[in-house]
Amino acid sequence: MDAFHDGGCACGAVRYRVHGAPEKAAICHCRYCQLRTGSALGVSVYFRDEAVEMLSGELKDYSFRTESGRRFTQRFCPECGTTVLWSLEVFPGLTGIAGGTFDPPTFWYDIRREVYARSRAPFLAPNDAIASFDTSNSHNPVLVEKPSRVGGKGQ
Repeated sequence: MDAFHDGGCACGAVRYRVHGAPEKAAICHCRYCQLRTGSALGVSVYFRDEAVEMLSGELKDYSFRTESGRRFTQRFCPECGTTVLWSLEVFPGLTGIAGGTFDPPTFWYDIRREVYARSRAPFLAPNDAIASFDTSNSHNPVLVEKPSRVGGKGQ
C-alpha cells in the first residue's frame, strides 16, 4: 500500500486522503491565492486527480477566469468556508490542495519554488533554498483585471 496523508476543513465536515507524493508544491503570492486564503500567500500542493480521494463531506465550487484567461475553480466547505481543493485549467489532471489543510504534521512536503514573488508581502523575506519567480511560466495576461486583483507594485 502506498503512503497517504489525510486532511480536511476547519469544521471537520470535509475530509480527504491523498496517495503518494505530490507532483509539485509551491508558495504562491498571486492575488488570487492572497484573496483565496485571506493571507499573504498560499501554499499549493498538487496531486494527480486520481491520487485524491474524498472521504466525507461535500464541497461547493467557485469558478472564475484569471487574467491569463484560464479557469480557476476553488472548492470549499459550505459550512466553515475553508478552501480545501482547487483546479487550474493550466494544470489539467492535477488537483491543488491547500497545504495547511493536511493533518499534522501539516507541512510534510518539500517546497522548492515560489511563484508571483512580485506580489510577495514586504514582511516576508526571500528564502535562498527556494527557486523564486516574479510570475509563472504560464502567466500570459489577456484580460484586464480589477485594481483589487492586480499583483505587484502597480504591475
